Amino acid sequence: MTRIAIATCAALPEGFEDDHEAVALLGGEYVTWTDPQVNWQDFDRVVIRSTWDYTSTRTEFVEWAHSVGAGRLLNTPSLVEWNSDKTYLGDIDAPTVPTTFVGPTEPIPQLEGEIVVKPTISAGAVDTGRFSRSHHDQARALVRRITESGRTAMIQPYLQGIGIKGETALVFLGGDLSHVLHKKPVLRPNEIAPLTQAASIVAAEAMFDPGLVTAGQADPAQIALAERIIGQVSDQFGVPTFARVDLVPGPNSEPTLLELEAVEPCLYLKTAPGAAARLADVVLRS
Repeated sequence: MTRIAIATCAALPEGFEDDHEAVALLGGEYVTWTDPQVNWQDFDRVVIRSTWDYTSTRTEFVEWAHSVGAGRLLNTPSLVEWNSDKTYLGDIDAPTVPTTFVGPTEPIPQLEGEIVVKPTISAGAVDTGRFSRSHHDQARALVRRITESGRTAMIQPYLQGIGIKGETALVFLGGDLSHVLHKKPVLRPNEIAPLTQAASIVAAEAMFDPGLVTAGQADPAQIALAERIIGQVSDQFGVPTFARVDLVPGPNSEPTLLELEAVEPCLYLKTAPGAAARLADVVLRS
């Protein structure tokens, strides 16, 4: 019998509720990734799900992923290492939101127009802000806060289409499109996203809005771009067991990649009938 571990964090010892149906179908066991008593070699598969605390210890997380091993961990350690730092955006051959990266020893570039600032290793919109031209002093202060802590900051133009249409997220399971999501805008003008805490998980207040993400639709251009991105990832790292491609309207309304989530994305399985069973099937076939 295949023994499957579902990697989670100490704050969610029984995992995230959206995953429960798929985990039940798998007969999976929730295991905290930071638990030193666990022998990961005892499992046939280790599925990364709600390891949402890794951003503060990313080096240790990547080491853990490699210790579990490429033949056991889903997604693979090499994909986890690459995708857990948003500098990966520079590696993707597809339309992406233009991004300037500012390391700890680098000067802050000249800022233009309305922008978004965030760390390259982050989740839940922590240390993320949206600033108009008149609030660039606040933007520079956030960049300094990020870089002075030893992290790398990223600066992107705020695309106005996000405020009008939100985000379109395409969820792929085993390389195939499973379902599509719509996400409302998270960032308000001229502020760092206010944070809150639930079950010891700290994230932007907006992330806990039950209506933030709903079932959505994608047009042919969005599907084509998402499939192109998943194809590139598959060529480099093998077909991901799960991945979420977050798209936004670009300057001319063309689909543009905001983020590719292939480490521990919420897949919103409950929004799509059959999605939990599809995930379980893909894990068993991996």
